[in-house]
Amino acid sequence: MVLKFSSLPQLYEHPFDTVIDVRSPAEHAEDHLPGAINLPVLDNEERARVGTIYVQQSPFLARKLGAALVFRNAANHIETHLSHHEGNWRPLVYCWRGGQRSGSFTWMLQQIGWRAEVVEGGYRTYRRLVNRYLYDDPLPHRLVALDGYTGTAKTDLLALLQARGVQVLDLEGLANHRGSLLGEMPGGQPSQKAFESALAAALCRLDPARPVVVEAESSKIGSLILPPSLWSALRAAPRITIAAPIKARAAYLVSAYDDILSDTERLRDRLSPLRLHRGHEVVEGWLALIDAGDKRALTQALMEQHYDPAYTKSRRAQNVEVIAQIQAVTLDAARLSDVATQVEQVLDQL
Repeated sequence: MVLKFSSLPQLYEHPFDTVIDVRSPAEHAEDHLPGAINLPVLDNEERARVGTIYVQQSPFLARKLGAALVFRNAANHIETHLSHHEGNWRPLVYCWRGGQRSGSFTWMLQQIGWRAEVVEGGYRTYRRLVNRYLYDDPLPHRLVALDGYTGTAKTDLLALLQARGVQVLDLEGLANHRGSLLGEMPGGQPSQKAFESALAAALCRLDPARPVVVEAESSKIGSLILPPSLWSALRAAPRITIAAPIKARAAYLVSAYDDILSDTERLRDRLSPLRLHRGHEVVEGWLALIDAGDKRALTQALMEQHYDPAYTKSRRAQNVEVIAQIQAVTLDAARLSDVATQVEQVLDQL
């Protein structure tokens, strides 16, 4: 049986035990349904080989070779990866467009007695649902943005709030990036499609009747673009502004960014291009602090001469509603706990 899903939440709420992506490893790596396991019936090389024969020789020859490879690989998966499943196991299978790859694999599973079904339209249907959710339809959620200068520990506050049961959307966590010039993280960023998949899944898990706290961001996090529906909701979201003295912010950033602050060569590479925006003399001052190993002075100089002016300029261009301003004299664990409590109190009044 081929199953049709009309909305993204409906697809995410499927009753199946396992979602199986039978596309090639390269297709799966770019993006896939959240939680799907990859059991390719054609690997990257086999898929390319079949496609070449289809175009250059004959569709019949391509289908004949493809069938042999699909059933051979499917048999191997059944004998190895799936051998532990009992008779009542229910897998949901998809390929690129719900065609021969998923259909053949599902047929084999059904012959064994497993209650396997296929996603109609495959991955293409899933991507259409994601695009509709993030690009076309307005988000049903009430976003509240944590705002403030760089170094006010907004990411740590999100984690504290989430641990207390507050609904949180961690955009930087989903993007695997700290959202600034020096924000790259180990492992690199996901593809745009994979980011959108993770984002849509996170949003669908949240209750639209309760506020969702999110860090105020620009339209891009690293190389990833915030989809239009989310960006529109974020721009219109009321703000809770966090403020702290610059020395406290510098101390926080020295700890939070220790990885790149300790990698002097990479740090110089990231800062040198800013000569065009901040001037030769300013950047040379930063590089001198790098050479001196003075991380605290460097982070404070970067805030005073780069991050804070950029933040001030962007906020002047925006007409945002600030519903609360919270002062943090320090950004240690005890003070951040107090700030989180104050944020909760503001949310309780919404």
